[in-house]
Amino acid sequence: MELLIVSLASLLAGLVDSIVGGGGLILVPALFATFPTAPPATLFGTNKSASVWGTAIATAQFGRRVHMRWSAILPAASAGFAGSFVGAWVVTVIDPAFLRQLLPLILLAVLIYTLAKKDLGRHHTPHFAGQHEALVASAIGVMIGFYDGFFGPGTGSFLVFLFVRLLGYDFLNASASAKLVNTATNLAALVLFAAKGHIWWHFALAMALANVTGSLIGTRLALKHGSGFVRGVFVVVVSALILKTGYDVFLR
Repeated sequence: MELLIVSLASLLAGLVDSIVGGGGLILVPALFATFPTAPPATLFGTNKSASVWGTAIATAQFGRRVHMRWSAILPAASAGFAGSFVGAWVVTVIDPAFLRQLLPLILLAVLIYTLAKKDLGRHHTPHFAGQHEALVASAIGVMIGFYDGFFGPGTGSFLVFLFVRLLGYDFLNASASAKLVNTATNLAALVLFAAKGHIWWHFALAMALANVTGSLIGTRLALKHGSGFVRGVFVVVVSALILKTGYDVFLR
C-alpha cells in the first residue's frame, strides 16, 4: 500500500513538474505523510531518485520541439549541478527549517508580479545573447541549484519565473530550459544523498517509472497548448505552493 501511494504521488508530481515545476509540492508531502518517522534527508533523497528521471525525460521531449538556447542553458545546468551538490551537503548538517517562513512570502511576491504583468512570458524575446546570456543563466542556475539541494519546494517554478523575468523567454521556452537545469540539480542532490546512504532504492524504481509516465503526459500537454497554457499552470501551481507552505508555517 505504501508503494502504491508514493507511486501515484510520483506520477502526479511528474505531470505537474514537466509543465512548470512544483512536483515536490505533491511528492515530498506524500513521502512525509506516508513515512512520518523517517529521516528527512532520506525522504528528500528518495524524492530525487524519482524526480530526476521525470525531468530528464521532459528535457528530451522539449528539446525535440522547442528551440533551446544551448549556449546559455548548458552553462546554467553545470552551475546548477554545482550549487545543488553544495546545497545537498549543507542540508545534511544544517536544518533548513528557517526557510519555511520565508518561502510563502517569496512565492506570493512571484505570483503578484506575474499577475500584474499581463504580458509576462507571452512572447519569446531574449534580453541577452552570447556570453552575457550564459552568465545570467549560470547565476540563476547556481542560486536556484543551491536552493534545490538545500530545501527544494518550488525549484522548477522559480527557474521558470527567473528565465521569463531576467532572460526574456516565454513560458514554454522557460519551462523547457528549466527542465534541463532542474535535471542537473536533481542529479547532483541524488549523487550526494546516495553517497551518504539517504535513498530507499526499493521504492526508487516504481516511483521513477511513475514519474516518467506523468512527465510524458505533462510535456505533451505543454507542447500542444503552448505558452498561455504553461503560464496558467504556473499561476495555479504557485498559488497552491503558497497555500501549502503558508498552512505549514502559520496554521499547523
